[in-house]
Amino acid sequence: MNGGDEVPAAPVGPPRPLEWNFSQVFGERTAGEEVQEVDIISAIEFDETGDHLATGDRGGRVVLFERTDTKDHGGSRRDMERMDYSINRHPEFRYKTEFQSHEPEFDYLKSLEIEEKISKIRWCQTANGALFLLSTNDKTIKFWKVQEKKVKKISDMNVGLGNGSTASSSYSNSSKPYLANGGCLNKPSSLPSNDFAFPPGGIPSLHLPVVVTSNETSLVARCRRVYAHAHDYHINSISINSDGETFISADDLRINLWNLEISNQSFNIVDVKPANMEDLTEVITSAEFHPSHCNMLAYSSSKGSIRLIDLRQSALCDSHAKL
Repeated sequence: MNGGDEVPAAPVGPPRPLEWNFSQVFGERTAGEEVQEVDIISAIEFDETGDHLATGDRGGRVVLFERTDTKDHGGSRRDMERMDYSINRHPEFRYKTEFQSHEPEFDYLKSLEIEEKISKIRWCQTANGALFLLSTNDKTIKFWKVQEKKVKKISDMNVGLGNGSTASSSYSNSSKPYLANGGCLNKPSSLPSNDFAFPPGGIPSLHLPVVVTSNETSLVARCRRVYAHAHDYHINSISINSDGETFISADDLRINLWNLEISNQSFNIVDVKPANMEDLTEVITSAEFHPSHCNMLAYSSSKGSIRLIDLRQSALCDSHAKL
């Protein structure tokens, strides 16, 4: 700059076009590398804000991603589109956490193996900085809470190893070789003979372990509810109600209404199972709550029809309001 003249900033152009690729798994794959079936993505869902992304795979795992580019321009993409704000970069998501949602099960009454594959994921309303979501396989629905918690550590132990003195520092591992499940190989010849030995005259005072809370945080996923044994057929849909308290789950012949806080009871609101299964002509393929009216929901059938029902009309909604 000469004479106090400011150099005008170069105009920021539109972002480079995205390169679209097909992928069924996460991570870079080399040519000819075999894809493991448990790593194949089977479900994907954005939350209402678009800032979080959840994916489920055939191995029963749920992986969460968090959007990172919103912090740069201080607003959501939806708000900026309304303000005609020029977006100069594409959305970017970073890995947040993952957890094992479902395990393979076996139905002994029906001699049926139940896969751990995640078939549907739905986000619930957030509260106190925690994330809530529903995940389901073919039979069991689970309600998860994901939040950051401060790490707690043990700072002091009672007795030091080897010299018999009281310990004043963090616990350190001994030289004992440990096995995977907490077992310990017995090798008395290689261990000192005075381990945990007390000094002459004893110890004047007992130092109890002190648990301290560090500044480190870690994401913890906890299963709050398990909604099981309510469907005879494979679950094809779950949908959260706009009231934030209830949700529905649907299989081929029935739709059940649940309360998020009650896992041992559900209400059957749609039942298309005929008295004679030979008279069955269609099955339920999908069900969804209205985005804003908590009493309205719709479900589709294998005949290509969509039925709209009103929960205020009847407890059992086999007769639809509109077709």
